[in-house]
Amino acid sequence: MTRAEGEIAGLVLAAGGGRRLGGRPKALLTHRGRPLVEHAVGILRAAGCARVHVVLGARSAEVRQRAALAGCVLVDNPRWEQGMGSSLRAGLDSLSGTGARAALVLLVDQPGVSAEAVARVRAAYRDEDSLVSAAYDGVRGHPVLLGAAHWDGVAASATGDRGARAYLRAHEGSIVLVECGDVARAYDIDTEADLGHLE
Repeated sequence: MTRAEGEIAGLVLAAGGGRRLGGRPKALLTHRGRPLVEHAVGILRAAGCARVHVVLGARSAEVRQRAALAGCVLVDNPRWEQGMGSSLRAGLDSLSGTGARAALVLLVDQPGVSAEAVARVRAAYRDEDSLVSAAYDGVRGHPVLLGAAHWDGVAASATGDRGARAYLRAHEGSIVLVECGDVARAYDIDTEADLGHLE
């Protein structure tokens, strides 16, 4: 593992219950023959993240059983119903003390985000104070890289389904935007209609 591989950890937020999908957890939706959570881990690994933490919540036992997540650190979020903010806090907390200097955060319900896009965001890492975000036609999206110097602040402001949004808005001037619109599509799998994006 190179220094950069050890310093930048992948973090998949995969705890949601898929309320608008009839209660089907997004982690278990099938994409290219495998559960979405497995796809997300593969994208982070292909982009160079040797260490990957995965936050689970809804039907976590079934996710563990059905998805090939060997080598990942699996983090249970008992408060997953409170929204993505609780999962982000749980994920960042799990990275504390591991030697990671940054978390590269990928949402499980964005399978259109490619390994190339993640690698571009990862390549913009400089140090613990880094804040990097993918952009699509200039508009900030995912994935997002959070340097460790920001973790406490992000965790303090991560409530409901907002994740790091409030913190990033407050630190807009410090964010390095990396255009990824040519190599990725930033759609979410939120509703029945969105399932058409899955292969």
